[in-house]
Amino acid sequence: MTLWFTLIGGIVFSAGTGVALGAALGITGLVILQFYSNGATSLAIDAIWGVFNSFTLSAVPMFILLGEILLRSGISEKAYSAFSPLFRRVPGGLLHTNIAVCTLFGAVSGSSLSTAAAVGSVAYPEMAKRGYNKDMVVGSLAGGGTLGLLIPPSLSFLIYGALTETSIGRLFAAGIVPGLMVGAMFMAYILVRCIRNPSLAPRDPQSSTLWAIMLGLRQIWPLLALIAGVIGTIVLGLATPTEAAGVGVVLAVIISSIWGDLTFSKLIEAIYNSVLLFSAVGFLVLGATILAQSVSILGLPQKILEVVAQSGLGTYSVLLLVVLIYLIMGCFFDGLSLMIMTLPVVFPLLTGLGFDAIWIGVVITIVIEIGQVTPPVGLNLSVLTSLTNNQVSLGRVAYATVPYWLIHLFAILLLTAFPTLALFLPNLLF
Repeated sequence: MTLWFTLIGGIVFSAGTGVALGAALGITGLVILQFYSNGATSLAIDAIWGVFNSFTLSAVPMFILLGEILLRSGISEKAYSAFSPLFRRVPGGLLHTNIAVCTLFGAVSGSSLSTAAAVGSVAYPEMAKRGYNKDMVVGSLAGGGTLGLLIPPSLSFLIYGALTETSIGRLFAAGIVPGLMVGAMFMAYILVRCIRNPSLAPRDPQSSTLWAIMLGLRQIWPLLALIAGVIGTIVLGLATPTEAAGVGVVLAVIISSIWGDLTFSKLIEAIYNSVLLFSAVGFLVLGATILAQSVSILGLPQKILEVVAQSGLGTYSVLLLVVLIYLIMGCFFDGLSLMIMTLPVVFPLLTGLGFDAIWIGVVITIVIEIGQVTPPVGLNLSVLTSLTNNQVSLGRVAYATVPYWLIHLFAILLLTAFPTLALFLPNLLF
């Protein structure tokens, strides 16, 4: 009991003092190692070296840089104009374009925040000018932005794979079908809402011929080439995630210079922001690694499994409890921080109950996606509020995103009932 009090109380107290979450996790882990395991702090140092010397983790800063380059290159604007004719006559119009471009941009950026910011900065002014319902606009952008974490290459999958020693290639393959499925459900929701209430999305009187649509879609070939260069090489086993990330950055610089408006100063800015972001993520990983080592040495996951076995709770009851805990904690922590902080306990618990490690990665990613659109910390909500120049309040954005929140929960239900949705493609390719 004293150990649990130290674990939970240490994290809450350290975080409550205002120190960085990585420091709160690390300090708590060091205290546990010092007083409960005869000062086995050298093991924590070895674990930190092992994680940061991991070839897999080195892909994270490269994918962050890739997303930053695309964010500053204006490519999202070209992709948006390319998709617009395709949905011009469909009820919902440009709302569907939001989801489609978020899906495409998510397939190269790996970040939910970057996806929401890049697409939202282009879409919101145009749609507000055309008289679209603002709540529907910001809801579709906030919800669509979450696809950046699920559609590979995903920072969530990279960090999950590095911390749990799970195949990144299999994780990337596992995210494709659920990501496309969630995007399709978003579009279905928009279609139904706009058929029932056409005033939400004014119909464009201008019609588009098949030739015009094909000409528009032809403009996105550079992004498709980038996706093929990154995802294709990983899934087909031609390159490791780190090698593919390096190729992706080079391709992104070339494509953004020719097709976009990337300049040397913007490239330097992208590198600078990438260093800051990875430093924040790296510090979290450091603290979580220390905590994971202390938890592992003391056998806490095994003790939790014993408690669960003795409690009589079923396997899916435990899964439901884990999801509920993530939903509650998602109100206070950003998605990646929450995942890194909880994996030391959640991963051995769920694998011990018989859940597949790849499947767990997909479900946890969907749950932390929900955190991206959950107030008060939901980062996608803050991004969309700032993009509207505070014309739409944080509360309104959060309310408008509730349907997408529920769709994510429904996706988890489908994946639980039909795990093959996530596991079919990795089993086929690997």
